[in-house]
Amino acid sequence: MGVWSLLSEAAILVLILVVICFLVYCGYIHYIHMKYDHIPGPPRDSFLFGHAPTFMKQMKNNLVVYDTFLEWVEKYGPVIRLNGLHTAFVLVISPEGVKEFLMSPKYNKDDFYKHVANMFGASNTGLRSRNTGKLCNVARKLSLWHKQGRKGGLMGTFNEKAEDLVNTLGDKADGKCQVGMHDMLSRVTLDVIAKVAFGMELNSLHDDQTPFPRAISSVMRGMLETRNPLVKYTPGKQAFIRDVKENIRLLRKTGQECIERRMQAIKDGEDIPVDILTQILKGTELEDGCSMEDLIDNFVTFFIAGQETTANQLSFAVMELARNPEILTRVQSEVDEVIGSKIDIDYEDLGKLKYLSQVLKETLRLYPTAPGTSRVIEEEVIIEGVRIPPRTTLGFNSYIMGRMAKFYEDPLVFNPDRFHPDAPKPGYAYFPFSLGPRTCIGQVFAQMEAKVVMAKFLQRFEFELVEGQSFRILDTGTLRPMDGVICTLRHRREQI
Repeated sequence: MGVWSLLSEAAILVLILVVICFLVYCGYIHYIHMKYDHIPGPPRDSFLFGHAPTFMKQMKNNLVVYDTFLEWVEKYGPVIRLNGLHTAFVLVISPEGVKEFLMSPKYNKDDFYKHVANMFGASNTGLRSRNTGKLCNVARKLSLWHKQGRKGGLMGTFNEKAEDLVNTLGDKADGKCQVGMHDMLSRVTLDVIAKVAFGMELNSLHDDQTPFPRAISSVMRGMLETRNPLVKYTPGKQAFIRDVKENIRLLRKTGQECIERRMQAIKDGEDIPVDILTQILKGTELEDGCSMEDLIDNFVTFFIAGQETTANQLSFAVMELARNPEILTRVQSEVDEVIGSKIDIDYEDLGKLKYLSQVLKETLRLYPTAPGTSRVIEEEVIIEGVRIPPRTTLGFNSYIMGRMAKFYEDPLVFNPDRFHPDAPKPGYAYFPFSLGPRTCIGQVFAQMEAKVVMAKFLQRFEFELVEGQSFRILDTGTLRPMDGVICTLRHRREQI
């Protein structure tokens, strides 16, 4: 009886401690509510979980949470409060706020990037460096790399891989075969970034067994799931988490092998290509304490971002052109005038494809593949008349601003003329690559690649969407077309 009595007393003490901890935690949540409840926002789903149940339900149903944010902004104003457990997040949909906090170098990104960097315990997916500034020196050197690439192998690789794509699609262009354009575009952008950035020949357009497209999709989905702080404890998620961790290890192992080969080539005095990997290695020469882990972080960042975002942009562009035949006719006419029947597109041609540029920009207005970013404020600020407490994370979202009538007339209409040089444009409402000192360092590269691939595709093919597609957006960490943009193709020469 003595032993059982002691066990009972211990159990009671543990229970009391748990209850005390829970009450303290509830008290802290109440403090957070008091601290932020003066900021407009929708009612919380619950005291403990805040708005998290709404977010989790939408993720489960493959809905885009930013559409809900848009509804809330329209109802509650340009600055709204969002709660999740013991944290609060402030969404700022204000050009003035975008200008102030994205254009200034003094505001850092929030801790979300740290969680992503150590996703499910698999150390560093590549985004750690984006938050710590390890890429700054590389960013400065990339401007020189772009100039060298234009004169050297950059356009050559773009043309080579885009030609490989159109030749592969040509075998399917009978007007009947159904082609998943997102899959094909994901493969060509992967081949491009692998070769032009790291000197790797993946040949994924012709290799259905290559693990990299699926690995990237898995990691991106893992990034999305980390928004849920309880995902590691959710029943049924363990197999998914194991898969994400395995794919992180695959990407990091590939990066390490690639970096070590290049380092050895440099040591042996071999000729080395002027590519992103070279700039990463050169960019570390002035940074004390830069480790192999830091180098791998940079590799994975470029490898994922260079493939995923461009493929999604191109896929949405194909989707919208197929839905808007008058715009398709206009952009194909421009391609015919500028490119004609040339096989290789010159760098000078890109600047002449003005309407194609407008099409690609309008695509990113409606479908920014990286919809938003965040900054942390250390001191109290006033935004749109709303007082924001210190040590608060602010969110900025190009997807939401791009779909508001306040900034764009008929915002859901695909209209490339919004980006005509003479058209009026709202200031600081369009930032698909972010803005300021932390803008995407691959922006120039991505848009050059997108122009070459799209110009060659438009030069060669007529295309139609297969009926029955939903045109819904899938959020996998970036935004992509849910149904894959399934098309039938015909050779344009056969139509003339």
